[in-house]
Amino acid sequence: MLRLIYCLIFLLSGTVSFAQSPDQLVNVFLGSSGDHGQLSPAASSPFSQLSILPQTNPTLHTGYEYLAKNVLGFTHNRLEGVGCQGSGGVILIKPFLGKEDEGQPLTKIADSASPGSYTISFKEGIETNIAVDQNYGMYNFSFPTIDKGFSIDFSHVFNQAFVGEKHTKNGDVISGWVKAKTTCKVGIYTIYYAIQIDHIQKWQENGKHGLVVNLDPKQKNVDVRVAFSAVDEAHAIKMLNKNKEVDIATLREQSAQRWNNHLSSVKVEGDKERVKLFYSLLYRTMQSPYLISESDKTFKGTDGKLHLTKSNQYHGWAIWDNYKTQLPLLSILFPDKYQDMIHSIGDLYRYGKYDFAGPQEPANSVRTEHSVVVLLDALKKGYKVDFKGLKDSLLADTARFDFTKPDKYLEACYDMWATGKLFDNYGEKELSKHFFERAQTYKTVWNREFKDLTKKDVDRMSVRNMYQGTIRQYRWSVPFNVQGLIDLSGGKQEFTKQLDDFFDNYYFNRANEPDLQSPTLYYASTKPWKYQELVQSIALDTVIQYYFNDNSRGIGAHIDRIYKNEPKAFVRTMDDDAGAMSGWFVMTAIGLQQPLVGEPVYYLNVPLFSTVTLNGGKVPFVIKVSNFGDKNRYIKGVTLNGNKLDRLWIRHDEIQQGGILEIEAGSVPSAFGSGNMWIP
Repeated sequence: MLRLIYCLIFLLSGTVSFAQSPDQLVNVFLGSSGDHGQLSPAASSPFSQLSILPQTNPTLHTGYEYLAKNVLGFTHNRLEGVGCQGSGGVILIKPFLGKEDEGQPLTKIADSASPGSYTISFKEGIETNIAVDQNYGMYNFSFPTIDKGFSIDFSHVFNQAFVGEKHTKNGDVISGWVKAKTTCKVGIYTIYYAIQIDHIQKWQENGKHGLVVNLDPKQKNVDVRVAFSAVDEAHAIKMLNKNKEVDIATLREQSAQRWNNHLSSVKVEGDKERVKLFYSLLYRTMQSPYLISESDKTFKGTDGKLHLTKSNQYHGWAIWDNYKTQLPLLSILFPDKYQDMIHSIGDLYRYGKYDFAGPQEPANSVRTEHSVVVLLDALKKGYKVDFKGLKDSLLADTARFDFTKPDKYLEACYDMWATGKLFDNYGEKELSKHFFERAQTYKTVWNREFKDLTKKDVDRMSVRNMYQGTIRQYRWSVPFNVQGLIDLSGGKQEFTKQLDDFFDNYYFNRANEPDLQSPTLYYASTKPWKYQELVQSIALDTVIQYYFNDNSRGIGAHIDRIYKNEPKAFVRTMDDDAGAMSGWFVMTAIGLQQPLVGEPVYYLNVPLFSTVTLNGGKVPFVIKVSNFGDKNRYIKGVTLNGNKLDRLWIRHDEIQQGGILEIEAGSVPSAFGSGNMWIP
């Protein structure tokens, strides 16, 4: 029977084909204009730190504004979709015409891009083609045959976050390092680099942190090669030398193939424009964290020291932002890579873990709160966690959990619960009991701070010193004890009534993460069918949004679709936050959401496509929708490998084993699965 199922999977997955390769379906300009995602069309590679793009004026958090015409040069890294005015933007390289740079910006005529490559033409007669594969990139500049050159600013960093640099010239190669502050200027990271420039006629120092390069006036085409390393200068030079014979066309093909390999981890069938939106957002879930170990398995830890790994090492975390969506998605799509990421998160405890970032980060990063939740989740999904080696550091980390503010208190209790589950899994009963009891103290704070919704401040953003959310939004942040939340609310009927009030009156904030997973609570209510309609509505329909990340509940609502495949993509002030928001859409699109990170269970909804194929396991997992249609948003029945599945949830191991999940969709709410709900 099992062999028959696998044959069926092969036949079904064979029907899933692209009229275009996946990378050609990606719109890299999505979210690159205004405060609608803070994304960029930079030439980049999956999970790699090198990212090349023009620095525009005016600009956004990534250094680029789609509508801007003035270009100040090109920069070489950025964390996509983050707040705090962005981070990255090291080493500004600006082409100029004449014997010297007169300081005027270049004027963009047009630009185009796809995953791994970027092209721009300027009014001044310069055209630039860029390709990036892993941590190696290449420019091809087309110049008029007149005097020309480059000005290079090694102190350039977004948001005035420059710390220090050192550069050395050796023939046509410049190598060195740059130190800059991480996102929100909390920690410091170092990038080592090597840059090779063709047809140099003369070098000239330009202040303490700059160079002017004059080129041969007769040369029309000039190549510039850039290599990055998170380990040392020697590795950057080695990568530069390794690729010196590679031309830009070959590099572009290599990068496209790498992107296609990653994007093909999911195949979907459906509406053409929706498919394009899907792959444009899937692309955003694969840009960080960054691979920081070299081919010889060396890497720098957060202690600033050199270490060896048996696998691959990653860094560049935004765990508080994306642990509910992007990381669960990666756990499904890339098991081998995700195991390395889990090992890398464990090493934060081993070498120095900071809630945001420390003084010796090996790559640009944001924050790491809820790492213990991610480790527990990985363990429950069958990934290896070095509990014995991390035990003491995990214990020490609990002393830093923040119980000082209402929102932080609920989040700290979640971490306490996860720590207790980890210790319980390894037989540490006394310690786990202590952590479980501490986690349950959320009830006292919930009753005091979150129960009473008649108080005048419950709709104000950041009231009572909370972080980017309201009392109404944070009150749902007890995913580890939903049954307890139901009891505190006054029972399931009252709980449902309060959920209805929250969503029907638009108290939900889609612009940020605090209440991101609150729709899943409907599966614990008297109206589980409402979850199925709600997630599709948020993903596809025009919505009413009153909250933004720069104010409280506004007088006027933002009325529009949240996810649009255009430069002004998201709700105003909604950052993608390193794949968090894109990840939510992708998970909804494939019909899965994880209600509790820490337990390997996903809630089902009708996918946004008639067929979805997940290729992360040894055998594909195919999700097919019978009676598919945009009005058919409710689940009438589910089968797994031909057997009836009387539930609205599925385990991680069932997905990874491969098979066929068939969902029967309908246009009216159904009671299917309501008698077998999984409620934490």
